[in-house]
Formats: sequence, C-alpha cells, structure tokens
Amino acid sequence: MFIPFEKMPKNGRVWIYQANRELSLKESAFAIQESESFCEQWAAHGHQLNCSCQLTHNRFLVLAVDESIELPSGCSIDSSVHLVRHLEKSLGIDFFDRTNIPFLKDGDVFIEPLPDIRTKIQQGTITSETLTFNNLVPTISAFENSWMVPAKDTWLKKYFS
Repeated sequence: MFIPFEKMPKNGRVWIYQANRELSLKESAFAIQESESFCEQWAAHGHQLNCSCQLTHNRFLVLAVDESIELPSGCSIDSSVHLVRHLEKSLGIDFFDRTNIPFLKDGDVFIEPLPDIRTKIQQGTITSETLTFNNLVPTISAFENSWMVPAKDTWLKKYFS
C-alpha cells in the first residue's frame, strides 16, 4: 500500500537508485506514477507492504518500506528491481551505474565518473566541503540526516590529505 513518504516511519528501510542523467519533468512524472502504482500492489509472500517512493533532484528514485508491518522478501525486492529496470527501458536511462559519483554544488547535482575524481579534486571542481550522496543509507532517518555529506566525510577523504 502506498503511503506518502513523509508519513513513513523514520526506521523504514530505503533503497536509492541514481539515474545517470537528470530526468525531464515529463519523465519525472512518469517515474513517480509508475513507482506509486508499483507501491499500491507491492507485496511479500502475499502480504501487502506499506511503502512509499519519491524522486529527488529529478535523479534519485527512493523506495521505502515499513518493515515493522511486513518484511520485504527476496522476491519482493526483486520485483522492485524489475520496476527500476522498467523505468530504465521506458526512459532510456541507467539507474545501476555505480561508477558515476554524484555531487551537489550551488543547488545543482553533477556527476563525475569515478576515474576523473582525483583530477576534479586537483582542479578544485570538487572540494572537501562539496556535498556528495551516500546512496547506501539504510533507513529514512539516515536518508534525511546523512544522505548528503561533505566529501571529506566519505571514502573520498583519502584524496584530501
């Protein structure tokens, strides 16, 4: 059952999928519509999941589940991956390329390929204070409080010594 994201419990589990490019307004509307429809029927072992979704920065799809009601199963998690694959195919985007590192500067998200990170730091494009995204946060609370962090507080800190 779809629950508005802001009404989900803070300990709800999240999965964050990062698109390789910004979605247009039309594409964003499509992605949200498809994701909300998916949430309306998302189930584990025949039990409806209380879940939500949102698209942030027209680039990050966030799926959330209230695990206190029902735990998602392997099959239900696989079905969510099928949703994301459907969105990829429909929109001509890639949500699974982990070699593109997202940053936020002046309110805009920009992506740097992993091999270019060191050069971008040397050029000053990325500083120790440049915000980056930790797409591996496990809960809504962590998403709200520590999804965006300064580069110096991530694995990137090794480049700032």
